[in-house]
Formats: sequence, structure tokens, C-alpha cells
Amino acid sequence: MEDSTQLIADVREQMLYLQELGVELTSAVFEAETRNERREAGVTRQETRAEMPEQVMSVIPKSTPTLLSERPAGSLRESMPSLKGRLEPRRIAPPVAEVVPLPPEPQITETVKAETPQIIEMPEPTETIEQIRAEIGHDCTRCKLSTLGRKQVVNSVGNFDAELMFVGEAPGADEDEKGEPFVGRAGQLLTDIIEKGLGIPRKDVFIGNINRCRPPGNRAPEQDESIVCKPFLQREIAVVRPRVIVVLGATAAQNLLETKVPIGKLRGHFHDYRGTKVMPTFHPAYLLRDPHKKREVWEDMKMVRDLLAKN
Repeated sequence: MEDSTQLIADVREQMLYLQELGVELTSAVFEAETRNERREAGVTRQETRAEMPEQVMSVIPKSTPTLLSERPAGSLRESMPSLKGRLEPRRIAPPVAEVVPLPPEPQITETVKAETPQIIEMPEPTETIEQIRAEIGHDCTRCKLSTLGRKQVVNSVGNFDAELMFVGEAPGADEDEKGEPFVGRAGQLLTDIIEKGLGIPRKDVFIGNINRCRPPGNRAPEQDESIVCKPFLQREIAVVRPRVIVVLGATAAQNLLETKVPIGKLRGHFHDYRGTKVMPTFHPAYLLRDPHKKREVWEDMKMVRDLLAKN
């Protein structure tokens, strides 16, 4: 009977050891009442061992001491290796995020005002058109055009108090011959635009060019040539002070407005020149080569006409 009790104690210790290892055991192993019934019925130790689960049998030593009663209860468990500290889950330190220091905030010592674009206003006139012409002279030699075959200086003409002004790029062969701007075929087309389209006598408008001398071969004026001559035109604009300026062609528009935008994108809406409305459109000489563009020019002129009609 003592051997049976010792065996049960040993089995319990084995079960506790297996539980520490995480082995799942059936409740039948710990049913004390069933074991007592087997002892009372005279079930042998070998039979009891044979009915144990394989999980239990695998850890019970095959050979047990003959004198089980001599071993104190609980000694088997004490002889087993301790699992304390071995089965505890490893504690992994969480990753430490890299701390990037923020740049120091800039110290504002004074308020900085945003720069506003400089607005060039139309200067008050201090001279007359006659004085400007006299300063230019009949035989101007300020640029190289004076040595490239021009016959004479072609000054601006028209009403010195006009509300509408037309500006081209430079005189052509006919203009160089007669000494007046826009008198050839292109000039006749411009006259039709002014008188038939806008209903204004040509003599009531003011007409001039960026350059006053004819370039060879009717080429466009070069930059160094325009830089010398354009200020005289700007001074005339300040004297006349028109309400609207129509610039004819890319060269005139880009020079007066100081831009490189193509004429096809400039036309169709007003621009500003020192507080004066500017309408770029195609040059009459271009319309002679491509009459289909006349409709676009007429659309531009209707906008000019409507603006002039306002008080």
C-alpha cells in the first residue's frame, strides 16, 4: 500500500514537471478517486503504469528504486532540474527610434516688406513735338542705319493731341522716299482700317515708328538700333498722351512693351504702357501676305473702338 502511495506521489511530481514544460495532460491522471478504486480492487502497479498516457510514461524512469518507501515524498521532484528562469519569455527591448533634432527656429529681428513691382508712370510733358524733331535733326547719325543706305529720317505725323496712336517698326522703301510713315501699300491698308473700320479720319490719329530710318532690305531693326531711337518715340507719347496705342507687328509690340511674347499671344487683349492701354495686332504688311488674318485684326479694332467710345 505504501508503494502505491509513493507511486502516486511520484506520478504527481512528474505531472507537475510536465506542466511546467507546457505539456497538456488529461484530467484522468489526477482522478484520485479512480486510483483509489483500483487500489481497493487489487490493481497492480504494473497495470496502473500500463494504463497511463504515453506522455506520462515517456518521462517516468523505466527502472524505479525497489524501496520506494525509503524515499521521502516530493524527493523526486526536487531531484529534477529546475526550470525557473528557463521558460520565461525573452524580453526584447523595443527599438529606439532615432531622434533627429529639429533645426532652430530663425530669429526674426525685423519685419521684411515684400518688394512691389516698380510702376513707371507717364512723365509730364516738358517739350513739344517740334522740339523733339529738332533734337533728332534731319541727318541723324546716332546708329549704324545712317550708313546703311537710308535716304532720310522719317518722323511721326498726325494730330499732336490724338486719342489714338499707331506705332510700327520702321519705314519701308516708300516711306524712306517720301519722308512719311505708312504711305505704301501697307500704309493704304492701315488708312482703310482707320477710316473705314474705326470711322476716324487719318489726320486725327498720330502715327509713328520705333525706328525712324529704313533698315536695309526692309529687315527688322536690330536691338542696338532700337535702343538709340525708341526714347524719341516714348517722349512723343508723353507729349501726345493718347488714350489707346495700337502697336503693329511683333517688333513694335515687343519693343514698346519690353517683352518677347509672340504677337499671336499678345493680340486680342489690352496691355499697359505707363498707364496707357495698348492693343497689339498684326502689321498691315503681314495682312497683305495673309489676308485671312484681317478678321483677327478687325476683332482687335472693335475692342479699340469700344474703349474709345467710353467717356
